[in-house]
Amino acid sequence: MNAPWKPGAAGNRDAFSAYICDDAALDVLRPVVIEMGWQPEKCNKGGLRNAVQSLSISASPNILMVDLSESGDPLSDINALAEVCEPGTVVIAIGQVNDVRLYRDLVASGIQDYLLKPLSPGQVRDALVNAQAVFASPKAHDPSAAKKHVSVAVLGTRGGVGASTIATSLAWLYSGDEKLPTALLDLDIHFGTGALALDLEPGRGLTDAIENPSRIDGLFIERAMIRANDHLAILSAEAPINSPLMTDGAAFIQLQEEFRQAFEMTVIDLPRNMLINFPHLLNDVNVVLLVTEMTLAGARDAIRVLSWMKSNAPHVQTIVVANKVLPGTGEISKADFEASIERKIGFTIPYDAKAAANAAKLGQTFADANRSAKAGVLIRDLAKAVHGVGDGETVDDALKPKSSLLGKFDLKALLPKKAAKAPAPASA
Repeated sequence: MNAPWKPGAAGNRDAFSAYICDDAALDVLRPVVIEMGWQPEKCNKGGLRNAVQSLSISASPNILMVDLSESGDPLSDINALAEVCEPGTVVIAIGQVNDVRLYRDLVASGIQDYLLKPLSPGQVRDALVNAQAVFASPKAHDPSAAKKHVSVAVLGTRGGVGASTIATSLAWLYSGDEKLPTALLDLDIHFGTGALALDLEPGRGLTDAIENPSRIDGLFIERAMIRANDHLAILSAEAPINSPLMTDGAAFIQLQEEFRQAFEMTVIDLPRNMLINFPHLLNDVNVVLLVTEMTLAGARDAIRVLSWMKSNAPHVQTIVVANKVLPGTGEISKADFEASIERKIGFTIPYDAKAAANAAKLGQTFADANRSAKAGVLIRDLAKAVHGVGDGETVDDALKPKSSLLGKFDLKALLPKKAAKAPAPASA
């Protein structure tokens, strides 16, 4: 329906299927379907509810006709259909309510056309021909067209530095503030907090993907990911702690490939051990946020990770983020920390226990719950910098303070010059 188009989804679909409430409409529809070269057996008895039930366990067709006559709330039922309908399906609705407002609402929800009962062969034929033309036309998300996608991995030098807090905040900002289709992939399989930070149940999507990598395709992504808002979907897990992670990492690569097709932003919460075990996870990542605390252990591990990335992922742009910083109480000063890692700290985010507790109580991400706090403002600036790097900027350019319009002018030159002092009058 109105879900993102995904390549290859049409390969195993039926060309047409219909779910019609009454025999009179079926008698009109079947001859037209035969004329179109389709199977009349695909015209099923039963309305939209039957369609939702059937399509939840089977692939949806290229063109789907559904009868709304027995639906008490057509718009709500159409939304339920959208949740089980494969992306790209062209839907034609049939009903007996002659209401322009309903027609407009249905079209806005992703329906291709709305036919009013009683049906006529010409009316049905024209609708099906138009639907066939729509399905065959190039899609907005055609893989042959260049599509921008930015992938950022958030990696903590040590546990507890706040990498997951930053990852969930970035994903929320991109989806909520920028309205960008965003995927959040939490790869802490046993103890991930991505879903918890968004007040969601993680589901079994990620564990199913790991156990059955061959199942991963556009339809799997659509059904396995948990929606956090209109533009954000999350894939995470709470695997049993008595079940070790048994995978060669193929599932993670396939997931990232599908994310590139379905989303504009991918945020990966990447635990250190996953980087060690599956270094190919960074193959398609644009930006890495290396989150650390300014401690001796943090400096040591930052040096090791930066050295590893220089050798194994030279294509990745890296931004160092010092998190949970308390002025004057750190083990290492900022200058000494930067000297030891031989790199500038891109962002210094202060420690704010009250703001963190507030986010947890509200069931919101840190950045969403604390927009006016200094730490929240800095995370928004970090999100903009990451997006700038994804657009092709270097890290140094993305981290530079953006000059204001007034900064482009020489304000001293605009000030009125002092009048020259008048000469003293000559004495008589």
